[in-house]
Amino acid sequence: MSGWVTERVVVAGVVKLAGRCGRASPAALAAGYTACMEPVIAAANDEENAARLRRSDIAPTAQRLKVAALLFASHQHLTAEQLLASLSAADARVSKATLYNTLNLFAQRGLVRELAVDGARCWFDTNVDPHYHFQELQSGTLCDIAAHEVQFSRLPEPPAGMEVAGIDVVIRLRHRQG
Repeated sequence: MSGWVTERVVVAGVVKLAGRCGRASPAALAAGYTACMEPVIAAANDEENAARLRRSDIAPTAQRLKVAALLFASHQHLTAEQLLASLSAADARVSKATLYNTLNLFAQRGLVRELAVDGARCWFDTNVDPHYHFQELQSGTLCDIAAHEVQFSRLPEPPAGMEVAGIDVVIRLRHRQG
């Protein structure tokens, strides 16, 4: 890994954080790894977001649309705290309780995946397709790993009456010493 690059930009009054982790070669990227991104927080189209919420039987209130605009600007991994800070920086009035209720509703309806990666905070992942994650330990930043890049040779049989609903894999990374 060549290291993490992070930049902070303000776009139309909205705080935008962008970062990436370098890969050893373009072939690694082509093999199914997606860019490692810190939050890319920018406004998305309200009309598209309203339609997305309606398709999930969610009423598109003003507060939900503000949250959706930040969340669905791109595939990203965000904490509620990051979203709250970005909403505040954009002068959007959404209470902490409303934000958590909205995130939980979005997760229940399959618009985001809730990730409990390190026990310290909960992440919300806008990529709901099957995939796994790298986590850079120093910053906590998450990167998507394409599902086909991880292989399992055998899984244990689930208990009687149960079936596997999903598998979460987090590969933790640190910078090499020396």
